[in-house]
Amino acid sequence: MEFAVSTNKTEFMTEVAILGAGPVGLTLANYLSKQGVQVTVIEQLDQLIDYPRAIGIDDEALRTIQSLGLVEQVLPHTTPNHAMRFLTPKGHCFADIQPLTREFGFSRRNAFIQPQVDNVLLQGLKQYPKTEVLFSRQLMEFSQDAQSVTLKMQNKQGQDEVVKAQYLIACDGGNSVVRRTLNIGFDGKTAPNQWIVIDIENDPLATPHIYLCCDPVRPYVSAALPHGIRRFEFMVMPGETQEELSKPENINKLLAKVLPNTHNIEVIRQRVYTHNARIAEKFRVDRILLAGDAAHIMPVWQGQGYNSGIRDAFNLGWKMALVIQGKAGPELLDSYQIERKDHAKAMIDLSVMAGHVLAPPKKWQGFVRDGIAYALNYIKPIKQYLLEMRFKPMPQYHDGVLIPNTQKNSPVGKMFIQPKVQLVTGEHVLLDDVIGNDFAILAWGVDPQWGLSTVSMQQWKKLGVKFIQVLPAIQLQNEKRKEYDGVICVGDIGTEIRTWFGRTNDSMVILRPDRFVAALAIPQSADQISQALFAKLYSKAEENQLIA
Repeated sequence: MEFAVSTNKTEFMTEVAILGAGPVGLTLANYLSKQGVQVTVIEQLDQLIDYPRAIGIDDEALRTIQSLGLVEQVLPHTTPNHAMRFLTPKGHCFADIQPLTREFGFSRRNAFIQPQVDNVLLQGLKQYPKTEVLFSRQLMEFSQDAQSVTLKMQNKQGQDEVVKAQYLIACDGGNSVVRRTLNIGFDGKTAPNQWIVIDIENDPLATPHIYLCCDPVRPYVSAALPHGIRRFEFMVMPGETQEELSKPENINKLLAKVLPNTHNIEVIRQRVYTHNARIAEKFRVDRILLAGDAAHIMPVWQGQGYNSGIRDAFNLGWKMALVIQGKAGPELLDSYQIERKDHAKAMIDLSVMAGHVLAPPKKWQGFVRDGIAYALNYIKPIKQYLLEMRFKPMPQYHDGVLIPNTQKNSPVGKMFIQPKVQLVTGEHVLLDDVIGNDFAILAWGVDPQWGLSTVSMQQWKKLGVKFIQVLPAIQLQNEKRKEYDGVICVGDIGTEIRTWFGRTNDSMVILRPDRFVAALAIPQSADQISQALFAKLYSKAEENQLIA
């Protein structure tokens, strides 16, 4: 199967249309296709963008790609445990961010080459016969009614084409045509200063990690990337223009600041960009939804623009799949904005703060920063706080598709851990490989089904739930271990899952398809909790099934 740049068709019928073949659009297309949804991706360009843009991919994004079945193809394009170091003008490291935790199954910080990963996502779509990717399409206009969305576009030959879909997901970037046409506000700020990015082949430094040098004369970034690529970023000073800075002689002047010499330097690209911190007023207008940069854009300093977009895709993908499949009501899609907007705003604020650390608005603030940070770096709790990236706002939903409880530090609304577990065959696998792309009910030590009524069981089966019993791994060898129909038994290899349950008052956890904790329960409360969750999903049991 080849993706269409041109086709003889003039009208396309699909379940979900996705505008934009960037990482968010491609992730959504893969997720929905894997769930059996018919998808049509529409892209204005002739092909994927082939130059590096984002350079950091986190553990949550890799977990999402794992759900697509593509993580093994992506990992070779990453550098795990990629440290971020803030340097004073004299080269002293005053903040070292180097988390080594793997609570979600992957390294928390990873460098990567975006074009290679985007291509993995694109090639992944070839396995789905119902999925179409249309390059070289210019969107001319769109409209929606109670039943569908209609997109009118023009192909490379100037021919008119029409796509009719049940829903449209706009992943068409920070300058989104869809968002602007719908008159959705895009509030926030644009940074007063610009930066020039220079990507170099055959890394002339070859030092690992990423370095942010807080030089008051001209702050810069030096980042080691996979496959021998080095990225430099320099602040554009007042009076400098993109045209002037992009001249080879001026590029060499900038690089001479950070390299012994500029002989035989192979520049892949250079580009001047502006830092924006903006978020859409709303993420949904009836049958049209915004995702990725179309919904929010943020400065690059924490590498969260790309990752926030992937979080959007995972959150929206499973909800859209359930709605298209008729397993949940369309009202479920409202929870996408409820859950994602606040966290996206928190990541924007973090990125803005990191930018102020790198390049303070006032010079004296830089001296204060260096003095305080240098001292704090020697205070162990604060050093650990930086090393483990505890300052990063972890996604936690307080409203939406979840059943809150009153426990202190409740895990409800947070992402569940992903340790390796042991199968009854003795094989060790990551937990998500057992769950698949479904809801899951995990119970410590008991049958996760026994507290559920017939009605709840039918509703859970309609949603494709996986029932999983977790035992200490050593108990899998017990010949007299009781087995339950429809239940997968896995072994807790270390103590991660037992420890997780030990921090709660419950023994059962209901996981959403995006691995977030929807609810906690004990067997005796599981039925009541399940029914409350079905109401949040706008999911009802089939009446004929209940009669049977």
